Amino acid sequence: MSLELAAAAANAPIYWENLGLRPGIDLGFFTLRWYSLAYLAGIALGYFHLTRMIKSPGAPLAQRHAEDLFFWCTLGIIFGGRLGYATFYEPSLWGDPMALLSVWNGGMSFHGGLIGTVLAIVWVSYRGKLNFMRVADYIAVNVPFGLLFGRLANFVNGELWGRAAGPDVPWAMVFPHGGPVARHPSQLYEALLEGLVLGVVLLCLFWLTRARWRTGLLVGVFTLGYGLSRFTVEFFREPDQQLAEFAVRTGFSMGQWLTMPMILIGLALIVTALIRPPQGASARVASA
Repeated sequence: MSLELAAAAANAPIYWENLGLRPGIDLGFFTLRWYSLAYLAGIALGYFHLTRMIKSPGAPLAQRHAEDLFFWCTLGIIFGGRLGYATFYEPSLWGDPMALLSVWNGGMSFHGGLIGTVLAIVWVSYRGKLNFMRVADYIAVNVPFGLLFGRLANFVNGELWGRAAGPDVPWAMVFPHGGPVARHPSQLYEALLEGLVLGVVLLCLFWLTRARWRTGLLVGVFTLGYGLSRFTVEFFREPDQQLAEFAVRTGFSMGQWLTMPMILIGLALIVTALIRPPQGASARVASA
């Protein structure tokens, strides 16, 4: 009997509620949400690291450009993420302007934030007469910081949980609004792949190799890496309730359909960057 009880305990799922997690810091008059802090932390760390990057040889932008990017990319992430969510996942928000602007109630799209960030880079590059793709290379290295913090915040909030997991998944969890079923903690899968792994790859490429001299290579690696990571994790992530029928009908979730073009674009950027001669100092050394 003791062996049976031990086996049952070993196979028992983890209950999210027992982890002691809270959605934010209660200040009495206001709750500071972890999701908001995650965005701020990702942007702040990205800006700090960018200022270190532009001090290295061959940087395509100056400190004043980094400050402009910090401002415009922040707006692009917030507004692009919210409008992207309304467009791709919750079209009904367009009929309710107040709900559309209620960012604090949740609902942000990475793909929308990505579009907003790209537009911000285009604007700053145009104003500063900078090479857009080289600036984007530097920004791409810093994006995984925000992805890591954001996905961890999703987990702390107990949202965006995964599909039902089998008894062979000892880390399966029962989430508050996911019913009694033990599910994959897909938020942690995304934090690991999109944030930690992809971030380490890009940091190593920038600081330990000459990847920065090949225009578009870092953007390509980020785009391909994110696309593959998100496409894979979507097999374990529960589709948004309003898009569950769409996933069944098309065979793929909305997140997977949105990442397919990213995978192709990432591959094209990598191949193009490797075919073309390197830029900057490495090109001058090669010709010397």
